[in-house]
Amino acid sequence: MSNCAIVGINWGDEGKGRMVDLLTESYDVVCRYQGGGNAGHTVINEYGKFALHLLPSGIFRKGVVNILGNGVAVDIENLWTEMEMVMSQGVALTPENFHISERASLLLPWHRDLDGLEEARLADKKYGSTKQGIAPFYSDKYQKKTILAGELFYPEHLKAHVADLLEWKNLTLTRVYGAPAYTLEQVMDWLEEFGSKVKPYICDTGALLRQAQADGKEILFEAQLGALRDLDFGIHPYTTSSNAVAAYAPVGSGLPGAKVDKVVGVVKAYSTCVGEGPFVCEMFGEEAEKLREAGFEFGAKTGRPRRVGSIDLVATRYGVTMQAATDIALTKLDVLSYMDKIPVCTHYLLDGKQIDEFPFPVLLDKCEPVIEYVDGWKEDISGCRKWEELPENARKYVEMIEKAIGCHITYVSVGAERDAYIER
Repeated sequence: MSNCAIVGINWGDEGKGRMVDLLTESYDVVCRYQGGGNAGHTVINEYGKFALHLLPSGIFRKGVVNILGNGVAVDIENLWTEMEMVMSQGVALTPENFHISERASLLLPWHRDLDGLEEARLADKKYGSTKQGIAPFYSDKYQKKTILAGELFYPEHLKAHVADLLEWKNLTLTRVYGAPAYTLEQVMDWLEEFGSKVKPYICDTGALLRQAQADGKEILFEAQLGALRDLDFGIHPYTTSSNAVAAYAPVGSGLPGAKVDKVVGVVKAYSTCVGEGPFVCEMFGEEAEKLREAGFEFGAKTGRPRRVGSIDLVATRYGVTMQAATDIALTKLDVLSYMDKIPVCTHYLLDGKQIDEFPFPVLLDKCEPVIEYVDGWKEDISGCRKWEELPENARKYVEMIEKAIGCHITYVSVGAERDAYIER
């Protein structure tokens, strides 16, 4: 038995969903272990094209059990909308192949309200939130002021708990932000409407995972976002509000004793970033627009144009270290095929001195990229399925990245489709 985590190495949006969809063929269980509906995993397969925000990306594989772990921010309204969407396209979601941890906390409507209100208050100092309620949710979770999914089965307890939380939460809404208060009836109606739909999927997923482990099943842990958005190790404060590193997978999944044997870190062949914060390798103007259009770089959740840049070897090397990656999946190599010369951020300049270690967050705004150029290949590589079929300059580009980041590039993606990849 071996367990694997698929994680982001950089700022998120690297193509993790595509890799989970691909690799789940070899796994029995797929478990999302952190984050919420604030980012999207784009998957293209025989069912169509999907942007998943909460559902694990293993739902398209028959026979695979999918779990939302206790570390996930579960917005039951948006989850049900997403479930309806995938089921309408022929994907089976049943209480046998999809489970929600009874210990997962529920993201409530007021979390979304507070997210938007705080971003508005911050104005030009905003964090670039997707306004899905993630930061207020995790703040409440660590204050022990959330509803657990399992409480939906205990209506009298649930009503009393909501009433207690409502008294406290309305103080913030009305006195801090001048926003309307919620009524108990509003919240209970919302919980009844959407809670009744997802209750069949809620169970003791910890017991399921322990049994799977005892039976020698192989588990795939799916992360959201990337190392540079990790609450503790990312570009603070422009991070998410949970831990996106692979080390958190056992805790957030509900199987604290699990050993993660393999960590597949996903890296895009160039850099992208959604939201605010330092982005040293960023491109601007026509150069950026051409790359954005070639890679169709628009947020899966928000539709916002992503910031784009050259691959950043300093940031990527740091992400590999934070994730303890054993293998790398390099995605979207095909997008670079239009370039005569491909830019690479090889080092940073900080106060006129060249550095190769990713710096403390407050120093990032002072850093400048050192850009070097390598020869492109100027031909369509989307049909390549073997390493030898790639043009020589494409192979050199991959090998250059591999050497710089110190981790083997095992998978090279040359298209969005499930089979559009090369395994080295």
